[in-house]
Amino acid sequence: MNDFSDIESELKKLRPTQPSADLLRRVENAIVDLSGEEKIVRPHQFRIHWLSLGASLAAAAVVLIFLRFDFQKAAQSPGVAAQSPPPTKPVPATFIPAGATQVVYHTRDEGLFFPLHSEEPVRRVRSRTQETLQWRNPATGASLQVSYPAEHVQFIPVSGQ
Repeated sequence: MNDFSDIESELKKLRPTQPSADLLRRVENAIVDLSGEEKIVRPHQFRIHWLSLGASLAAAAVVLIFLRFDFQKAAQSPGVAAQSPPPTKPVPATFIPAGATQVVYHTRDEGLFFPLHSEEPVRRVRSRTQETLQWRNPATGASLQVSYPAEHVQFIPVSGQ
């Protein structure tokens, strides 16, 4: 068979020795000592840290005081529109396009797509953009800016060469 059969037979004959009376007595004493002490680890219960609570309340009070002062200043100061003189001649409200931007912030390839009544597949690519259009009135210097999100879907033909 194999070369280890005689070693395996000798290992099967081996038996552990009985522990000494001294070892049994020491284990028993250690168990008795542990039963008297409470060795359970408990999580910290909810504790209020008074220093951090006081500091956060003081910071909130300071923020509220600054907000109150800002609101009172805005209510007492006259507006800019009240100080500006009325226009002497009518100004045409003509806005001229000043610029346009389109930022693509997500593009996803959705794989092959078979449109109805078509024998060739197309690849569908979906992209999300943020478009911004700007206009300016050269007579008054006023400007208008509009931003809106948009989603575009492109169908790109796939040639099966």
